[in-house]
Amino acid sequence: MTGHARTEDIEIFLTVVDTGSFTGAANLLNQQVAKVSRAVSRLEDTLQCTLLNRTTRRLELTEEGLVFIRYARESLNTLHTGEEAIKLLKQAPSGHLRIDAASPFVLHQLTPLVGEFVQQYPHITLDLTSHDNIIDLLEYKTDLAIRIGDLKDSNLHARMLGRSKLRLVASPEYLYRHNQVTDVADLIHHKLISFNDASKLASWPLTSSVDLSFHMTASSGETLRQLCLAHQGIALLSHFMIGKDIESGRLVEVLPEAVDRPNNRESIQAVYYRNSAVSSRILAFLDFIQPRLTL
Repeated sequence: MTGHARTEDIEIFLTVVDTGSFTGAANLLNQQVAKVSRAVSRLEDTLQCTLLNRTTRRLELTEEGLVFIRYARESLNTLHTGEEAIKLLKQAPSGHLRIDAASPFVLHQLTPLVGEFVQQYPHITLDLTSHDNIIDLLEYKTDLAIRIGDLKDSNLHARMLGRSKLRLVASPEYLYRHNQVTDVADLIHHKLISFNDASKLASWPLTSSVDLSFHMTASSGETLRQLCLAHQGIALLSHFMIGKDIESGRLVEVLPEAVDRPNNRESIQAVYYRNSAVSSRILAFLDFIQPRLTL
C-alpha cells in the first residue's frame, strides 16, 4: 500500500457500487464520470489491488472489493457518527432535565450549584425531585438519578461521582449531657438514631460487632440530621450532608476509627438510560456538578 485512502475516494467508490455504474454515481454526486472513474482508480492504486471488474454491461466486486467494502462502510459510519458528536458538542444543550436524588443530596449538594448551572446553561430547564428510596426512572419520567451506595445489576448507565465517608455524629450539647464515647461498646449506653425503612441503612458498618438498639428512627437522612442538631442522639450520616455542620461545630464526630471503610454505603453514582435525545443535557449536568461536589 503506497499511502492512505482518501475519504472522498472511498465515498465515491461506495456510491459506484450502490448505483451499479460510474454514470449513476456521477449523476447522484453531481460530478463528471471521468472524475468518478479517476477516484476509483486512485483508490485501487492506493490499495494496490483491483476492487471492481468492469465490463460493458455491469460492474462486479472482486474478492478484494468484497472484503474492502465491508470495512469501508463501517469506517465511514464511524466517521459520520463522530462528526455528529462534534456538532452536538458545539450546540448549547437545551430542553427539560428531570433529576432525582435523596433529599439530603438535593439540599446539601445540588441546590447550592443550581444558580451557577442555569447561568452557564440557560436553555436547560431543571426539575429536581426528592425520593429517599430507589425509584424507577421510566415510571417517574426521570432522566437522571443520583444514588447512594452500591448499585444492583441493571441496564442503566452509571457514572461514579465519588465516595462520601460515613461519620458518627452528635451535637456538642448532647455529648456534654451524656457519658463519653471512647469505644464502640459505649454506643449501647447512648441514644442512637437510625433509618427505619431499610435494613441495610439501619445496619451500621462498624469495625467491632455490637448489638445496637435505636432510640429513634426516621425515613429521611435529612430528618436524622435535624434530630442530631436538636440534641437527640448519635447518628451515622454521610459526610456530604454534615461536612459543614462539623466544620462549624454544630455537630461533632465521635469514634472516627470505628466505621469500617470502605463500605458499600459510601459510593455516590449517577444513573440514566442511554438516550441520545437527552444525553447532551445529562452529560452537561454531570460534567458541571462532579468537580464541584463536596462529598
